[in-house]
Amino acid sequence: MNGIVIRAAIGLFAAALISGIAIAQNTEVVTVEASRAVSTKTVGYTTSHVPINEVSLSYRVKLSDLDLASNAGATELEKRVNDAAKDACKELTRQYPNATPSDIECAKAAVDKAMVDVRNVIAAAQKKATK
Repeated sequence: MNGIVIRAAIGLFAAALISGIAIAQNTEVVTVEASRAVSTKTVGYTTSHVPINEVSLSYRVKLSDLDLASNAGATELEKRVNDAAKDACKELTRQYPNATPSDIECAKAAVDKAMVDVRNVIAAAQKKATK
């Protein structure tokens, strides 16, 4: 049963992250959203009819003070996103100690999703700098 709950939670987690990050055209922040399965919003049931619930926590990462056309600026933004994901997942664990997935899995998924937008923002800044 634990395997089913974990697989269902990971699937729900992945689905939530797909819609989790949005970046405006003139971006000043990147939003990092971490999700965990817990007991608040029912998003499904296990085979033994135990509700699977999900919560998420978003942290905003400031980037307006960074020169994203430089390697140092791009590296700093990636570091900030990693730190925000770890912090968000740790906070979810603090609030919901029995939630799944683990902090490491939670942070990795949040970072992976946010990095899509980070790479786009960095590429746009580097392209703009070469014009």
